Amino acid sequence: MKIVADENLAFTEYFFSEYGEIHQAAGRTLTHDDVKESDVLLVRSVTKVNEALIGNTALQFVGSATIGTDHLDIEALEKHQIAWSNAAGCNAQAVAEYVITALLHLNVSLIDQNKTFTLGIIGLGNVGSRLAYMATLLGWHVIGYDPFVKCNYIQQVELERLLKTADAITTHVPLTKAGEHPTYHLINAEALAMMKPEAILINSARGAVVEEAALIQDIQQTQRRVVLDVFEHEPEISQQLLDLISIVTPHIAGYSFEGKARGTQMIYEAFCKTFDYAAHKKFESQLPACEQYFYGNNIKQTLKKYLTEIYDIQRDDDNLRACLKDGKVDQKAFDYLRKTYPLRREWAAHGGPKA
Repeated sequence: MKIVADENLAFTEYFFSEYGEIHQAAGRTLTHDDVKESDVLLVRSVTKVNEALIGNTALQFVGSATIGTDHLDIEALEKHQIAWSNAAGCNAQAVAEYVITALLHLNVSLIDQNKTFTLGIIGLGNVGSRLAYMATLLGWHVIGYDPFVKCNYIQQVELERLLKTADAITTHVPLTKAGEHPTYHLINAEALAMMKPEAILINSARGAVVEEAALIQDIQQTQRRVVLDVFEHEPEISQQLLDLISIVTPHIAGYSFEGKARGTQMIYEAFCKTFDYAAHKKFESQLPACEQYFYGNNIKQTLKKYLTEIYDIQRDDDNLRACLKDGKVDQKAFDYLRKTYPLRREWAAHGGPKA
């Protein structure tokens, strides 16, 4: 069996080497010629799996070690009778921890504000529901909006109310342009105008959920603090945008060691099901031990003392800004940051809680 895999997937050899020859490649530049004789294709979100890539190939299975599917042309996959799978929820814990880290980095005093601080979560799927749980552990008041999901342990409200009342708003939705509740440009000029000027905005979902032009104008008017891990025109990121954003990171919110390993395991399990193999491997056996910071139930004290040691988000911000060249982020430098990213560990690896 011939397997083509994105070179940035974790533990590809561990999970797949017994089934055939693995060819690793840069996911963003994969072509039809790269995959036409392959039986299996393993990708991330940077690869557009469409008719041009998969038509007239030997592919039998495509696995994407990502939570989203907007880069997958599912209609084309099904037309060619190619089995496919994504890894929904694989890095949900990492993204939830990213959001909390970003908020505390902007204002560490939030950790002691309890119910006086309201976190508004748009999208209550794998990521949003985990974040809601983690935020309640910190004592924050959490409100959520999701027309498709019911989350019993938080207060769910209409989008307009969330936008008007939350002290921080974070998006965790897929990118959709059709249907009754499209998310493309969900955060636009009208939505931004509803938000309190001092309300923090975080987008670690998909770039085009936030309308970039409207966001730039809003920050110029309100001086709003904004955290972006994804960008509407990614990897095209302008210096004008970076100069206005409080924290920028190179699409790595979900880049925990556990999250990437879990993603590969999930598509491995789908692969085994497709080809009727027994799935007998687990990623946990490949993870090294790491320093323990969390002891007992005093999460707040641990985060106050060890937040930077657990995850130094400022380093990621500095590294992305260092990629600016001639008024925009250099695409090769952006991809290199992601390729060489030192995967952080999730809180549970340090003895902490998880949803």
